[in-house]
Amino acid sequence: MRGRTILVGLLILLSGGLAFATATSEGEAEPIKFGGVWPLADITGNQGSKSAQIAVDELNAGGGLLGRPVELVIIDSEFSPEKGATAIERLANVDNVDFFVGGMSSGVHLGQIPSLKKYQKITMWTGAASHLAEEAIGPDQDWYFHLHPWDYNQGASYVTGWNAIAEKYSEISIDRWFLAYEEGPFGSASFTATQVLFADMDIDGAAFLSAAAGGGDYTAVLEQAKEYDPDVFIWAGWEPDALPIMEQAKAMNFVPPLFIGAPPGWPADFGESALAENVTLYGMWAPAMNDVNDVSQKFYDAYVAKYDAEPATYFAPLGYTAIMVIAEAVERAGTLDTEAVIAELNASAYESPLGEIITFSPSNIISNQGIRNQKILQWQDGRQEVIWPFEFATAEPIYPFPEWSDR
Repeated sequence: MRGRTILVGLLILLSGGLAFATATSEGEAEPIKFGGVWPLADITGNQGSKSAQIAVDELNAGGGLLGRPVELVIIDSEFSPEKGATAIERLANVDNVDFFVGGMSSGVHLGQIPSLKKYQKITMWTGAASHLAEEAIGPDQDWYFHLHPWDYNQGASYVTGWNAIAEKYSEISIDRWFLAYEEGPFGSASFTATQVLFADMDIDGAAFLSAAAGGGDYTAVLEQAKEYDPDVFIWAGWEPDALPIMEQAKAMNFVPPLFIGAPPGWPADFGESALAENVTLYGMWAPAMNDVNDVSQKFYDAYVAKYDAEPATYFAPLGYTAIMVIAEAVERAGTLDTEAVIAELNASAYESPLGEIITFSPSNIISNQGIRNQKILQWQDGRQEVIWPFEFATAEPIYPFPEWSDR
């Protein structure tokens, strides 16, 4: 009898131990993983990935997703298509992530797309504007969601914006354009789109080798632009081109009435330079939007609190938004089942810090395109001010671009 009592006691202890082990296992549930790929040495990737981590931190502070912790695994693409593709393979096979997020550079994305199509995990991409990337994705890929506007989306918004500005401010002329563009897919696609969308205007252009690709001498293209004498000069390149192209324009006294830069991200300290004053730019967000948008202010405050620095590129709120849009869909679906989450993503109406309500609908090829418009901004007193759309405007445009001697 005593032996039987001991046996029963052992069974109770064992079953209790098993129950405790199960509870511990449930308490330490496997995390839901986001796999992010960004060029971490570039401001777009640096701040985009940091902002995605803010979103993950907020989710975990609120109890995670589906009762599970959330984890972000980040790999540096180094602006290399090969390394970008390898990153997708590693995230899928080694880190076993549930979702892919992030992204920057159409050239890198073209290298990643075969791997993305192989795994068909839900993907929320924040970069890659070239229509060539959209063509590579192709139709009927319901797992693929693209937040960033395609080049033709951006071009259409520029046409709308500049026409609106020229109509409101009669002194601003936009009849004659010159586009200096980097030799890669981003720049060449920008030039092609500009030619098509501004077909009613006089347009010329020339390519340069970006400093990001080992170049940095813009003399020839600036001399060609100066001779053309445009109403609007615009350059499409990368962050490392920003200050050198301004320095070389100043050296040859090139002063177009509108001087526009169109890199995806600007150097964090660009606005501190006198060369930046009254340069016009395109973007989806700037800290000035805190003046007109409470969601922008909330995101901005969270970023500054965590990193003790100001977010300076729209890829920062894009990275945050990519995580949050998926997270809200997962919570509504109540599961990680791919079809269920895709259905909820298609029902998204996320109020983002970009000032946009994020919804998805078909673009020229893909089924799930998010943002379609860029904003037109201008550096004024070291700050990016929104000058269009007018409902987001934080300042009036300064025109014409001032003489270098007046700085």
